[in-house]
Amino acid sequence: MTRQIPLEDFFRNSERTGYQLSPDGSYISYMAPYKDRLNVFVRRVDESDEHAIRITNETERSVAGYMWADNQRLLYMKDTAGDENYQLYGVHRDGSDDRAYTAFDGVRTSLIDDLEEQQGVVMIGMNKRNPEVFDPYRLNIETGELTLLAENPGNIQGWMTDHDGRLRVATAIVDGVNTQILYRDTEDEPFKPVLTTNFRDVVSFMEFTPDNKEVYAATNLHRDKTILVRMNPATCEELEVLYENERYDIASISYSRKRKKLLSVYCTGHKEPVRHYFDAEEEQLRQRIKAHFPNQRYGIADTDKAEENYLIYVGGDRTRGSYWHYNALTDKAKKIADLAPWIKSDEMNAMHPVCYTTRDGLQIEAYLTLPDGLTPDTAKQLPVVVNPHGGPWARDCWGYSSEVQFLSNRGYAVFQMNFRGSTGYGRHFLEASYKQWGLKMQDDITDGVKWLIEQGIANPNRIAIYGGSYGGYATLAGLTFTPDLYACGIDYVGVSNLFTFMQTIPPYWRPMLEMMYEQVGHPEHDADQLAATSPALHADKIKVPLFVAQGANDPRVNKAESDQMVEALRQRGVVVEYMVKDNEGHGFHNQENRFDFYRAMERFLKAHL
Repeated sequence: MTRQIPLEDFFRNSERTGYQLSPDGSYISYMAPYKDRLNVFVRRVDESDEHAIRITNETERSVAGYMWADNQRLLYMKDTAGDENYQLYGVHRDGSDDRAYTAFDGVRTSLIDDLEEQQGVVMIGMNKRNPEVFDPYRLNIETGELTLLAENPGNIQGWMTDHDGRLRVATAIVDGVNTQILYRDTEDEPFKPVLTTNFRDVVSFMEFTPDNKEVYAATNLHRDKTILVRMNPATCEELEVLYENERYDIASISYSRKRKKLLSVYCTGHKEPVRHYFDAEEEQLRQRIKAHFPNQRYGIADTDKAEENYLIYVGGDRTRGSYWHYNALTDKAKKIADLAPWIKSDEMNAMHPVCYTTRDGLQIEAYLTLPDGLTPDTAKQLPVVVNPHGGPWARDCWGYSSEVQFLSNRGYAVFQMNFRGSTGYGRHFLEASYKQWGLKMQDDITDGVKWLIEQGIANPNRIAIYGGSYGGYATLAGLTFTPDLYACGIDYVGVSNLFTFMQTIPPYWRPMLEMMYEQVGHPEHDADQLAATSPALHADKIKVPLFVAQGANDPRVNKAESDQMVEALRQRGVVVEYMVKDNEGHGFHNQENRFDFYRAMERFLKAHL
């Protein structure tokens, strides 16, 4: 029997994480806890972490993210109590001159481009002028001056620059359900629409070609999978197909700013990543790196401008991972830090990629993590926690998960599945989820549970369902529409009523509301279906214990979603535990709140599973 590992070991902040290199490669930065909040630290590359200087002083909430603006200055983001209105700050690498760039109440800031080729400026987006739309600004990080580059007419969702930092492309929503690409050759010209398609069609400019005349684009026009092409941005004419995969959509590309070359394209596979190379030098570099880490998964986390010094993240399914410094000139790799040195990989459990077929013939890729070193062949009659992912237009991947390892350490099998609508599997698989919340999407989860029972892995009387966000909705739907399948459920910031959910979305989601009506359902035209698939309206069908957790400031899934579910159940006398954190939003980020949530989860599952 595996040793019971303290709950805090799974959910405490990483000892160090988020390593980055300064552009000249001479400094390393990372995030580490200070008063239980992740803050940014900086040291020289040739020094140890003991010599690092803490350059941020956050005690209310962890830094949400950060980056090097140049060799002297770093930028970082933070929000207030989970409201997701991120504000941008800057600080010198020695911790001096800490200042706010966008500390505006109720305004959300995003980074559009780091403008690497232009000294002292970055491009950001803000919904300061209108809370529903984001305008692009050029920010001078020395003076703090903000220059409005274009006024969003109300429908533009994204902006893109060329390699010289010029704003050349915008993507917009037209008539609520069509997407449009707008283009211009120079910043002096107005944007002109060059392609309008239904939102189901993907045409996404990923990077300009080195001469700034063409683009590398991801597209699924007239096909099922999203592929990589070379495209004329002024007409969106496909000039050359560069890569396509029979099973998966492409996920990302790698481009060398130094050598001005497309290096590779990447797809997320079931377990192993799928990578295709366009550049022999890049392939050889990755083979040399791989030789340092046999039988491990690695990725390039960062590189300096000269592309000589690299930060390598090395991980897998049984470790939170480690960072290494790699010098491409000497082929030397040096370990920097383990993210969670207290996690011992031989005490963790393997995540097994498995597949099953739905009742209507779709193949579902899933992941099964089993306690005590069991395998899918040796596991029998286990208690299971079914864990559908959020999104729902997202996906689960093979790798380390603190939640999964915690639950399997406590003796539960954990089952995650990429139900229809999960991303990366092509247009047909994605569109098969539209207007199927609580219907075929839920059937995919149910079919996976029945497959586990048929395999003899799951004890049919000891199955729980737990998920966050859409996974929280799937939990409530599972307990409501298949009430005999589960022994209990845990809903974490989940949707309970499809009508009220769409009435309380953040203002910057409103331009996408018509799309949401096509994806989820229209509150008037599809009213009967939405009523039939809103768990809060069918609380009388739930007969097993439920635990609900919610952040009071959640901008995506309003607290009212949880309140109405809990109230409806309590009126009927169903056991329902309710945890609300007043200083959290869509998920618990503060360490002490995570501890509270998972302690309550452990007690709840012990009592009811």
